[in-house]
Parts: sequence; C-alpha cells; structure tokens
Amino acid sequence: MTIEVLGSIGVGQIAGSFALLAFGGDSLIELISGLAVLGGLRRDSSRSSGLGKDNKTTEQFTSLLLFALIPVIGLGAVYSYLTGLKPEGSPIGIVIAIGALIVMPYLYVQKKRIGRETRSLSLSMDAIESITCIFMAIALLGGLLAEYFLGLWWADYLATGVILAFVAREALESYHELHEEGAVHV
Repeated sequence: MTIEVLGSIGVGQIAGSFALLAFGGDSLIELISGLAVLGGLRRDSSRSSGLGKDNKTTEQFTSLLLFALIPVIGLGAVYSYLTGLKPEGSPIGIVIAIGALIVMPYLYVQKKRIGRETRSLSLSMDAIESITCIFMAIALLGGLLAEYFLGLWWADYLATGVILAFVAREALESYHELHEEGAVHV
C-alpha cells in the first residue's frame, strides 16, 4: 500500500497525471484509515473496551482528508486542463494500477474474513474501501492505457473525474457513518 501511495503520487507529479495523483491521495487516506483500524484492533485486544474516542477522532480526520482531497485534485485538474497541460503516458503508472488490481481483491477478502472473525465492524467497513479502490484502479488503468497507447491525453482528465466521483462517494459515506454513530451513542 505504501508503494502504491508513493508511486502514484511521485509518478503522477512527473507525468503531470492528476488521475495518478487522485489515486495516490485516496490510497494515502486508505492507508491512514487502515492503520487506525489496526491500532484500534490492537487496543481492543489489550483491553475489553470498544474502539472509543481515539477511533472516532481518526475516523473524523480521515473523513476530513477525503473532503479536502476533492477540491485539491479537482481544481488542480481543471486549472491544468485550462492552461493546456497535457499529461504524459506513464508505463510505471500502468504497472501501479495493475498492481492495485492484483492486491486489492486479496486485501478485501482478508479484511472481510478477519472482520467477520473478530466481529470488527470498522475492519469490515475498511474492506469495502478496498472494493472502491478496485474500481478506481480500473478507471486509472483505462485512462493511462488510453493515454499511453492511443495518445489520448484527455483520458487522464476523464479518469480523474471518475476517481474523484468515487472519492466524493467515500467522503459522503464516511460523513453519514460518523453522524449515524453519533446519533446512536447520544
């Protein structure tokens, strides 16, 4: 996952690909979320109380990051499009997208299985983020392939739009989940 984050963001900057940057930004937020879930599971195993305030704060932070990612990538992509920046094809970006398509289904299955075994709702919900990442990787791969092999530079902007739609959906879902939890605990 760390390779996916660093590779997507680094290669995205070099190639001028906002699709890679958006994918890397979302992957970074997923990594933070996954680490928070792992930390919560470790705390749970050492004490019998629930995930508590630490997990709630982390969920709020990752939700905020998702919302912040939308205008940063979206406005950056619009600005670069209007100024005439044409992203370059990226074979390394294609490899990163293919790698994500190989790894994410495995992560989904494992997170789902462990979430079921430990009865961890947060891990089961984190597994769903892996499914979203699969769809984003498909959009990224399609845009990068069209750009590299067909010279369709605008496919990067189309892929960026699809990825941002998924990020916006994730952000809204996390917002609703946080508020539903708050309503249940009040």
